[in-house]
Amino acid sequence: MLAACSATPDAERSDLRDPFENTNRDIFAFNMGVDSYVLEPVAKGYKSTVPDGGRRAIDNHLEWASMPSTALNSTLQGEFENAALATIHFAINGLTLGFADLTETPGAVDKRSFDQTLARANVPDGHYLMVPVLGPHSSRNLLGRVVDTVTNPLSMIHAGNVGNAVRTAQIPAGAVAFRANNFAAINDVKYNSIDPYARTRSLYFQSRAGKPGSDQDKNKTPSLADDQFDAFFDEKIQ
Repeated sequence: MLAACSATPDAERSDLRDPFENTNRDIFAFNMGVDSYVLEPVAKGYKSTVPDGGRRAIDNHLEWASMPSTALNSTLQGEFENAALATIHFAINGLTLGFADLTETPGAVDKRSFDQTLARANVPDGHYLMVPVLGPHSSRNLLGRVVDTVTNPLSMIHAGNVGNAVRTAQIPAGAVAFRANNFAAINDVKYNSIDPYARTRSLYFQSRAGKPGSDQDKNKTPSLADDQFDAFFDEKIQ
């Protein structure tokens, strides 16, 4: 039913950046089903049963796991101070596998990705894609995510059963933590929108408008709305 309602004639596509809208809407309907039957109830239970300190520790670990990619891409973008900070944070917080922030300087490192590195090199954003389970991406964004995953040193380290278990758990843990941290915002889009697909797409493009490498990057003034968009769509793990 959702898939049928989502179908849009080619001549009536609402955004030229979305040439695969019919297919994307079908995938979006699938993702909404996964969310309704899996992510939303699990995230609701996670919020109600895991104490704030435990959720913060998981968020810290996921942030720590992204530091090698941030260091690499900061270097490629010429942001050497940010690369050094990411390296220091990764080394120090590695003593606790990132679950505790020993640096006590949250937000000191600006997260960087290969998607942003490509943007700085003037690689176009490409088409809008709705990826199964992973959600909205541009073609450049999706390529960047794949490269970040493959080049992250954590994915190449064999640290025994414990290390392998930690890495394997990062993906589902990141998905649940992301859903829980943005529970109300996602439910608002899901349940209170006339066209949740179109609203999700609009929010996605707005979230990318002021990212490093975008046309608005140098002239952007941060706003509360920008923070909401970033929280909604920024990747938690690499």
